[in-house]
Amino acid sequence: MDAKRYCLLLLIASFLSCKNTSQNEHKESLGRVDKNFQPYSNAQLSSGKLMRLDSFPSKYVTPRPVDVWLPENYSEDKKYAVLYMHDGQMLFDATSTWNKQEWKVDEWASKLMNEGKTKNFIVVAIHNIKEERWQDLFPEKAFANLSDENKTLINQQKNHIKQGSKLNGDNYLKFLVEEIKPIVDSEFSVYKNKENTFVMGSSMGGLMSMYAICEYPNVFGGASCMSTHWPGAQPIEDNSLPKAILSYLENKLPNPSNHKIYFDYGTETLDAFYPQYAPMVNRILISNGYSEENYKNEKFEGADHSENSWNKRLNVPLTFLLGQH
Repeated sequence: MDAKRYCLLLLIASFLSCKNTSQNEHKESLGRVDKNFQPYSNAQLSSGKLMRLDSFPSKYVTPRPVDVWLPENYSEDKKYAVLYMHDGQMLFDATSTWNKQEWKVDEWASKLMNEGKTKNFIVVAIHNIKEERWQDLFPEKAFANLSDENKTLINQQKNHIKQGSKLNGDNYLKFLVEEIKPIVDSEFSVYKNKENTFVMGSSMGGLMSMYAICEYPNVFGGASCMSTHWPGAQPIEDNSLPKAILSYLENKLPNPSNHKIYFDYGTETLDAFYPQYAPMVNRILISNGYSEENYKNEKFEGADHSENSWNKRLNVPLTFLLGQH
């Protein structure tokens, strides 16, 4: 073989080798997906670990942190149910909350899973933005049930509601369902069906959890609404908001054959305004085909409106929604 031909063959072999390497690198890069959620080590947890997307981009709501709590033994070899929770900054770490209280979600979730009382699950914690919390969490379509005269309530209750601001509950749900859920589904080893997708919150978050399962019954199979804020805003005399919210619930409850819904209430502080609505809630649920198999409306005598009250009874809704069958 002459020298020219030998050099030519070497060049061709080198070219093919580089091409194959480039193709392999391209295939590998296609297989790699940059993760949106990153480990967050600043939280003081009892167990498990926290992942955070610090400023979740959205076309529907103001960007805010979203956390994902993973249990201690989280493994890509398993599949997990998903619990979406509102007021996410209040759930795990009392050292970082405004009132030094927390829900103790990591403690209860770990205990119940370890004891085999619930299925395996992860928690997606959506932070609130204080100035926009009411607008984000009020069940927007319920407001449409008010007369024009009664809609003036919104501007009368300035300590709860920013004057001139618009309700944003529908967009908040779009943020959860259309923007957060697809990323959670793609980045974590979870079931995507409604039978394994749940939503939970307290107070205004209780209203929003009720609203979520009513607006998206094909997404959420269960909702926990703790200390549900039936007054809708500041409790006042001749308040028409509760009637509007309960009317919405009556007309929009999802099919009881494949949904579960949990309500509860205490009797002290702000919760003292809630027991009066319990009979109406029960009537609505029973008349819509719900029974003790798929709904609860529990009274906790002496419980007030605080994270310390909710963390004492968190095992009740968690077991009801995610219990092993």
